Amino acid sequence: MYVVKFEDLNKSDIGIAGGKGANLGELTQAGIPVPPGFVVTAQAYERFMDEAGINDQVMGILEKIDINDTKALQAAAEEIKQIIIEAPIPEDLVLFIREYYNELCQRVGEDDTDVAIRSSATAEDLPEASFAGQQDTFLHVSGDDEVIEYIRKCWASLFEARAIFYREENNFEHSKVYIAVVVQKMANADKAGVMFTVNPSTGEEIALIEGSWGLGEAVVSGDVTPDNYQVDKKDNEIINVTISDKKVMYTNDENGTSVKVDVPEDLRNERVLSDEELIELTEMGKRVQAHYGEPMDTEWAFERENLFLLQARPITTLGDVKEEADDSPSDVGDVLVRGLGASPGMATGKVKIVFDIDELDKIQDGDIMVTTMTTPDMVPAMRRASGIVTDEGGVTCHASIISRELGIPCVVGTGNATATLEENTGVTLDGKKGLVFEGISQTKEEAPAVANVEAAPIITVTEVKANVSMPEAAERAAATGADGVGLLRTEHLMLTSGVHPGKFIADGREDELIDTIADNVQIVADAFYPKPVWYRTLDAPTDEFITLEGGENEPREHNPMLGWRGIRRELDQPEILKCEFKAIKKLHEKGYTNIGIMIPLSQSPEELKQAKALCSEVGLEPHKDVDFGMMVEIPAAAIMIDEYIKVGIDFVSLGTNDLTQYTLAVDRNNEFVAKHYSEEHPAVMKLIERTIRKCAEAGVTCSICGQAGSVPHIVEKLVGFGITSVSSNADAIADVRKTVARAEQKIILDAARKRLE
Repeated sequence: MYVVKFEDLNKSDIGIAGGKGANLGELTQAGIPVPPGFVVTAQAYERFMDEAGINDQVMGILEKIDINDTKALQAAAEEIKQIIIEAPIPEDLVLFIREYYNELCQRVGEDDTDVAIRSSATAEDLPEASFAGQQDTFLHVSGDDEVIEYIRKCWASLFEARAIFYREENNFEHSKVYIAVVVQKMANADKAGVMFTVNPSTGEEIALIEGSWGLGEAVVSGDVTPDNYQVDKKDNEIINVTISDKKVMYTNDENGTSVKVDVPEDLRNERVLSDEELIELTEMGKRVQAHYGEPMDTEWAFERENLFLLQARPITTLGDVKEEADDSPSDVGDVLVRGLGASPGMATGKVKIVFDIDELDKIQDGDIMVTTMTTPDMVPAMRRASGIVTDEGGVTCHASIISRELGIPCVVGTGNATATLEENTGVTLDGKKGLVFEGISQTKEEAPAVANVEAAPIITVTEVKANVSMPEAAERAAATGADGVGLLRTEHLMLTSGVHPGKFIADGREDELIDTIADNVQIVADAFYPKPVWYRTLDAPTDEFITLEGGENEPREHNPMLGWRGIRRELDQPEILKCEFKAIKKLHEKGYTNIGIMIPLSQSPEELKQAKALCSEVGLEPHKDVDFGMMVEIPAAAIMIDEYIKVGIDFVSLGTNDLTQYTLAVDRNNEFVAKHYSEEHPAVMKLIERTIRKCAEAGVTCSICGQAGSVPHIVEKLVGFGITSVSSNADAIADVRKTVARAEQKIILDAARKRLE
């Protein structure tokens, strides 16, 4: 069996078709849209090597190689490849290949159709090894003579220096690794890229998609920093869209040959994938993962709006996913460059800038390798490095995949690392946040584990978050397994300083106020990173501020709960609010992209507009740099939620404690009317339901952070309304999660019963 169609292969045929060919056959049989093709099998390669009489010669050269001598390894590889290229192919094999190619041309209705010739080693795309990019791929091959020529080149690429090195390092015997060759109709892609069906760094059930214009080669190779998209698979919610400056693309020239060209100016910063295309991709990813029964790494292409899958293989790095302390280094200098966190972990070392493969020898153990983009030939040097930094590429490019497999921290897509970082200077990189700091960080002891707190094992669609008032409580709250912080109360951070925020500003100590806020918020953001932390801006009534140093000028209000507090006060004292925004900006610049801002006690969309304008004024752009939302605590806000949505909000959080007192005219701090206070009053529940449903219709995340979020039978109603998340005190999270799970199961059961009626 020397040549086999995709339709006659499945994932168990790795020994015949190699990893790539077997998976293309499996996808074809599963009904996934795959461009048609065939595989020249590993048995054809084996027969070629035997009849040409070159096996012993090749193995003799391999036995003498020192794989750590880069130049000697390159020379040996070139010698072996030349031997293979000059050896004759048995005539009947040539005939078989011509027949299958001509049949493919007839099938697609094109004379001398363009095909991709892709290597498929028999130890490739396995769960325990990716072999990413080690053998060659040739695009836009046309005519049976060219097909045969490039199949031979694929056979030779089994002995590229990078492939030899990888097999040695991973204890694969050279004599037992064969190569099949995939011959597949070219997908002349308008846009293409890569999709991981889970986050490859964390294992989260999020489709991570990267795409750029033209053929996918630009994304896979790292020649371009692609757009990055994240889609929550449970509800197809698009949770992140990052548009990159896409400078180059691969396309066809007038001869039908694949060439790298500049992206037209009007497309460089244009979004590649629409929401509809992202959902179509995500659905296909879910289908592929369900078929294989494990997370998958896929390559895709859109050709004239038709989606094709070009590759699928198991993700090989998830076994290394582990929770780790995520403190940013405090003993280093400024952030020098920023990029995408591609492989998590901290690394320190001296910068070594590599522009050419001839410079790889200067990478010594523990160095930080900085390059425009890694290539498969750089793997031996990458192995020696403690960290990798690249100018181009996304989290699915070669540098990212190999770094994750090797367990090396990696930052990609910085744009300017090779120009900004200086040779032989010490740096520290954070491969999770995508930052490179000046200086070398010293090793720190890990924070002691919190005793007697276990993460909740129950998985719910509705997220269960924590309310956090004090930074010192963050670690314990995070240890409960909470899905983030639904309410981080600012006033407690202020009150613990003992100084009125206005006094900081009056005394010319604005920077100290900013640092106080930033330092305390960072503790919480660190404990939960990368889960979201929603920071509520200042909302302390005057009777709380009056006790602080500098608070003697606070007004005496008859009812502070109905008085000068929340966003109404902050807009009257914008310098305090701007300090808060500056603190969050400072954290954002350090890589804390998990912090969202929400304004409290708003009664008019105009207040939201003014707050966003002040945020922009300090250089922190709402919705672009930071998620921006609001509390819904006043009936006016619930009734006018449509108007707030028009102004623009990323999320809302229902503060049911205040919403109840303002709806019922009941002071929640007054014992004489306490019996009249009830979150379950029909008027309160109608306002809550209206807010949740309107947000759901508009695609706005909706949470609840008041006491009602800890009452089981109220939580059941909220889940039924479509609440996105419930935030409660840390000690109630386990019980709330159980309640949420029961409510979700009840909804499913009720729906099933109705269908049966």
